[in-house]
Amino acid sequence: MEVKIGVQHAPREIVLESDLSAEELERVVTAALTGSEPLLSLTDNKGRKVLVPADRLSYVDLGEPSVRKVGFGAL
Repeated sequence: MEVKIGVQHAPREIVLESDLSAEELERVVTAALTGSEPLLSLTDNKGRKVLVPADRLSYVDLGEPSVRKVGFGAL
């Protein structure tokens, strides 16, 4: 699933692909925003870990599950 994270005072958003379901991602984000976790911690498909201080989050956009595209045709 594609995740876009907006961070205060940062010119670009953080974009990553996660293997977690939408419900699991929502649970992690909610824990960070309610103050029970000081950091939003996510790991992408390649094993890279992203840590964002919870008080610096602007928004978190949970996108559609990614579908691998094959070929050159425009659909």
